[in-house]
This record gives sequence, C-alpha cells and structure tokens, in this order.
Amino acid sequence: MITGSALPAEQRGKWEHFPHDADVGLRGWGATPAEAFEQAAYALTAVVTRAKVNPKAAVRLTCEAPDLELLFVEWLNAIIYEMAVRKMLFGRFAVRIENDRLEGTLWGEPVDVERHAPACEPKGATYTALKVAKDTNGIWSAACIVDV
Repeated sequence: MITGSALPAEQRGKWEHFPHDADVGLRGWGATPAEAFEQAAYALTAVVTRAKVNPKAAVRLTCEAPDLELLFVEWLNAIIYEMAVRKMLFGRFAVRIENDRLEGTLWGEPVDVERHAPACEPKGATYTALKVAKDTNGIWSAACIVDV
C-alpha cells in the first residue's frame, strides 16, 4: 500500500492506494468531502508518476451528480479526461462542492516523459468499492477503484 500527502504538514490530508486485482484503489481523507476529493486526486496522480508535478497552468472544471459518491466518480473521471486530452499531469487541486455541483481547479504541467516517467495511464474511475462517508471522528473519506 502506498500512502502520502502532497500538502504542507499544517494542511495535510491523507491519501492511499489499496490493492485490487489488476486495477488500483484510491482513497482520500479530509475534514470535508472536498478535502477528501482533493486528496484522492493526489493519489490519482501518484498512480501515474512519483515525480513532482509543477503547477504551471490551471484548468477549471465542473461536475454534477445527484449524490457525493457519483460526484466523486465524476470528479476523478474529469481529471482523467483532462490528463488525456491536454497531455498533462496535475500536482495541485482545489475543490468546492455545493449541493450536487463540484467546481474544481487543477494545476499542472505537460507530461515530460523523461522526468515524469509515467508508469501507467488511468482509464477511468469505477463504481467498484465506491464510498464517500464521514467516520465517527468526523473525518471524511472518498474511495473507489480506478481502471488502469
């Protein structure tokens, strides 16, 4: 299992990869659903590269879904889409969730094959192991399996 956080210690959420047959599970934690979604996005980038991704360009996106779990899948799939069409990796994320709408900003840079050494290309977030919930300590988590 790989875990980590790309934020400074004072702002640190947490993320992890968890095993699932040929695919990979992603989980992010945070004080809010938005923070958990951000942390899961860091985990998504870490599936592709362990190299630092510089926040050179911002990409804004919006997603809508009838509940938080479906919104989480939409969020990850929107990032995967932006990675593919823009040939970029993202190393910083900001999420705002209001009702059934997510507004997000991704900061990143074009893929540099030599420096980023991409390990694989995520194909899509799935409904397998999909769960967005708050635990008894008030910490939110967001998890699902990503097809790679």
